[in-house]
Amino acid sequence: MKTNTSSTAPIGVFDSGVGGLTVAREIMRQLPQENIVYFGDTARVPYGSKSRDNIIRFSRQIIRFLETKEVKAIVIACNTASALALETVKEETDIPVIGVIVPGARSAVQATKNGIIGVAGTEATIRSETYTKVIKEMKPDAVVIGKPCPLFVPLVEEGFAKHRITEEVIEIYLSDMRQTRIDTMILGCTHYPLLRSKIMTFFGDKVHIVNPAYETAMDVKKILRESGKENTSGKAASYEFYVSDAAEKFTHFANTILSYDVAATKLVNIEEY
Repeated sequence: MKTNTSSTAPIGVFDSGVGGLTVAREIMRQLPQENIVYFGDTARVPYGSKSRDNIIRFSRQIIRFLETKEVKAIVIACNTASALALETVKEETDIPVIGVIVPGARSAVQATKNGIIGVAGTEATIRSETYTKVIKEMKPDAVVIGKPCPLFVPLVEEGFAKHRITEEVIEIYLSDMRQTRIDTMILGCTHYPLLRSKIMTFFGDKVHIVNPAYETAMDVKKILRESGKENTSGKAASYEFYVSDAAEKFTHFANTILSYDVAATKLVNIEEY
């Protein structure tokens, strides 16, 4: 499908669940004039334990759905899908597709003083070593230490981000990394910024924490500006939210994250796409 040439067309944003709302939130902040269509694949969350073939299949289905909404750009607000599906799906559509890994890696490379960078992510993201490859393309002498943290996503999805049990899980997963010489760490899953304050407390001042959501929003801004697709209509932005399951739970969660009031979330049978 051809890309929508209208500047008022929405930006499509998708994730395995609620984590991508951290990216949508940054796009709302940095590009307040832009319309957004968000899709959360809540029926198939988490993506981090799924195979590459399944992640590509899921991403294709969601992109086909977003194409029906005539989006002008698509943000894969999911590190796992960015790592495993981005290169494949980019070649299958004329719509610009932006992932979250390159912006996050670039920010970490710019921030590090000693070249030792940590990445916390899902099992699939860490196993893919995509962050390592991208960081080393930018800084060949960098040392990248990855750590899968599979329980972080369900803790966030179940509303335990501020609970003491999450502090214990952070300690279990990241105590080894705290013993290394990393001076920068990437939150390599879009759910993880919701644990950012606890992770920052755990590491203290000596480690700079990178939130790829902000960097991704700035990349979207640059792409829209360069292609002349910025929304200059002056109308208030509109936001639509879709999920593949548990719409009410998603709506409740979205309203704890976003400054925008999400009145309702619509259910989509994503397997039809």
